Amino acid sequence: MSITIASSAFAALENEKRLLNAVFKGPTHKPGRVGFRGDIALKFAQQFADEARPPEISSDQVMAAAHEGETHIAFLTCFLLSFEYLKMLAEVLGDALSPQGKYFLFCDNIDLSKKYQVQYGGATFYVLPIDEATVYNETLELLYLEKNDLKKLDTAGKLDAVVDAAMKFTGKFPEISYEDGLKLMGPVRNLYENRPV
Repeated sequence: MSITIASSAFAALENEKRLLNAVFKGPTHKPGRVGFRGDIALKFAQQFADEARPPEISSDQVMAAAHEGETHIAFLTCFLLSFEYLKMLAEVLGDALSPQGKYFLFCDNIDLSKKYQVQYGGATFYVLPIDEATVYNETLELLYLEKNDLKKLDTAGKLDAVVDAAMKFTGKFPEISYEDGLKLMGPVRNLYENRPV
């Protein structure tokens, strides 16, 4: 029987309907590994009757993986509009976090010249700025992966390559507390302010 999202460390997120806009969700090419690419709902909008509303707060451009027989998510990289949402993300992931996991957060409101390590919820989060690019591109750059080398791979193959490189990541950034991060972060950008209506 092959591993599925429901039989992995993603099960709770799946049950709570937090795994949204999936471009990939299921077993990758590595035996026993299941992956997800999409968004994770962090705070649901209030529902009225049976209408489906987008989440109030989400973690976007997520790439994540878990391994069969493990109760934690081994790897996760994503975009957060505000560093402050790290707490919400950690609470949503809960027991799926592990000290062995590799978690990379690209935050919109931290100084472009800074990178941090934050201990939270029993895990280490690598907090990085996002420089006008996508999480995918930023992650490849961080892990020294060549985009052209991955072009011929399918979505599962790309995810496997990123996870394999991420699990070997040993970089160290200055450690700060979550509270320090809140003091250092910039204002939260309104994503809709310059959009044509």
